[in-house]
Amino acid sequence: MRKAIQKNANVLAIFAIVCTAVVGIVHSLTKDEIELQKQQQLLKTLSQVIDPATYNNEIINDCIMFSQTGSDKAAKSKNQTPHAAYIATYNDSPVAMAITATAPDGYNGNIDIIVGIKTSGVVSGVRVLDHNETPGLGDKIELKRNSWITTFTDKKINGNPDPRWKVAKDGGMFDQFTGATITPRAVVKAVHNTVAYFNENKETLFAQPRNCGDIE
Repeated sequence: MRKAIQKNANVLAIFAIVCTAVVGIVHSLTKDEIELQKQQQLLKTLSQVIDPATYNNEIINDCIMFSQTGSDKAAKSKNQTPHAAYIATYNDSPVAMAITATAPDGYNGNIDIIVGIKTSGVVSGVRVLDHNETPGLGDKIELKRNSWITTFTDKKINGNPDPRWKVAKDGGMFDQFTGATITPRAVVKAVHNTVAYFNENKETLFAQPRNCGDIE
């Protein structure tokens, strides 16, 4: 009996070692391909929020990390996750920046977005990176579901706060979705705060040493 138990234990140990080795080999063989796919997806997203024809640098490698994108007290208390900013330049002169941000007050939690902003403060594009909003309602913030997210393009902030930057139900200029106001309200607020932060800090942001992977 004892020999049988020992034999089974040895078999299980060998099986565990083999499985661990296989997982390690598969990870080693696929990690480069996974990283390449991530880079390609990021480049695709960046091209949607900043027109590639307006810059000639390698934007994906010209980035900074910092820990604050919100401009109001509520955002600062809720949104301390480090965010990335990708800088677009033309012949070394800055033309725009794509900043990642998080709306912490979505219907089902955080909504991660990226906001393209020209040096003039005009929004060049917004896309949703990740969310858990309700299918058929809140997921209309995705471009593949609805064109609503494109309504930010060419908008700018006049003053901080800008009372126009609210959903129509709250007296603002952005539509809400039928049966889903919380989600667009959260996105509008997050985009507003990101643009406001950029307007207040753009000289510092553009001058910051490129530090992808570090936190300010």
